[in-house]
Amino acid sequence: MKNSLLIFGTKSFNNSLNEIKEYLDFSIVYFKSDFSEILPSTIKGVLVDNNICIDLNIVKLINNINHKPLLLIDTPIVFNKCKYTDKISSPFNLSDLNKKIVNLISTSKFFQNSSIKIKEYIMDKNEKKLKRDIQSIALTEREIQLIELLFNEKKPLSKNIILNKVWKYSNDADTHTVETHIYRLRKKILNKFNDQSFIINSKMGYLI
Repeated sequence: MKNSLLIFGTKSFNNSLNEIKEYLDFSIVYFKSDFSEILPSTIKGVLVDNNICIDLNIVKLINNINHKPLLLIDTPIVFNKCKYTDKISSPFNLSDLNKKIVNLISTSKFFQNSSIKIKEYIMDKNEKKLKRDIQSIALTEREIQLIELLFNEKKPLSKNIILNKVWKYSNDADTHTVETHIYRLRKKILNKFNDQSFIINSKMGYLI
């Protein structure tokens, strides 16, 4: 199934796209009125026409589309209102548009896989950092694995389960290994972010 592009465009712009859509490497969904009606999971990016009337409601809708690249056709008015990922200048040819969209979707997938939003934090696996606002701490590979495991499970995990999934019961690991790593990670987070509840310890185990 093709990736889809959500289009905010004038009638004439949409008609122009209709004429070439069979040559594109993505399918097209046109904005109507309610995102809940038109946003299938295949939508991977957004394109905004420079001639569309951008009111505050549409700007809010566009800016609330999470984790999808936003491509704007070059216009200062739109740039002042929308958070965009990249732009393309008009007039442009079919090849330019196609290449730009494909590259945006590929780049977006890479960053989605490397960045995880956890509570009010972003864990960047690429940079090996946990970030909140402008502050960050460096993470080891084990700490990244540990945080990702606890976050993805959404339930308390015992020390033995963590040991199995993160350390694979290696010869140099025991339950104290888990406790030591969690203690050090909690201390780093407390010292930098003053947060004592990022990792919670319950009777059932550890959780985020």
